[in-house]
Amino acid sequence: MSSGKLFQYGRRLVLLSSKSVNSSSSVSSLLVKNQFCNHLRNTRYYSNSAPPVPGDSSKEPFIPAYKQKEGESVETLRARLLYQSRKRGMLENGLLLSTFAAKFLNSMTEVELRDYDRLINLPSNDWDIYYWATGVKPIPKEFDTAILHKFIDHVRNGDKESRLQQPDLN
Repeated sequence: MSSGKLFQYGRRLVLLSSKSVNSSSSVSSLLVKNQFCNHLRNTRYYSNSAPPVPGDSSKEPFIPAYKQKEGESVETLRARLLYQSRKRGMLENGLLLSTFAAKFLNSMTEVELRDYDRLINLPSNDWDIYYWATGVKPIPKEFDTAILHKFIDHVRNGDKESRLQQPDLN
């Protein structure tokens, strides 16, 4: 058997010798394609608009800036906020925000609804909302609103309500 390097391409193993790389363009292109596909699989998009630079220590994925909806009716806003309160991608916030929305969303004024919209959509990380509500991190000035304090009281659960699942949609 000739000496060379053994590479895995998908489910196949490919033996590349120095002769085969020089003489067989299909095998060398196979290797290049494999390296390119691995690069695409491992690519992350970061919060800056440029692609990541090798050695970049940034860990934040790209998240587009939130644009508040203009001309949205109060009923549509309520329905959207109810949906967004339930679908957080993080169980802790899904439970806390969905129970908060079920309890308070229908009685909120338009100003309170806009503040709640900003609260759940502007922070780029749901953990920030959770940490502010549980007192782990200080609340930034732009989010220090009456709605957030109402949410914090809800999180403290003074009434000892069971919040093991999201409330039904009725």
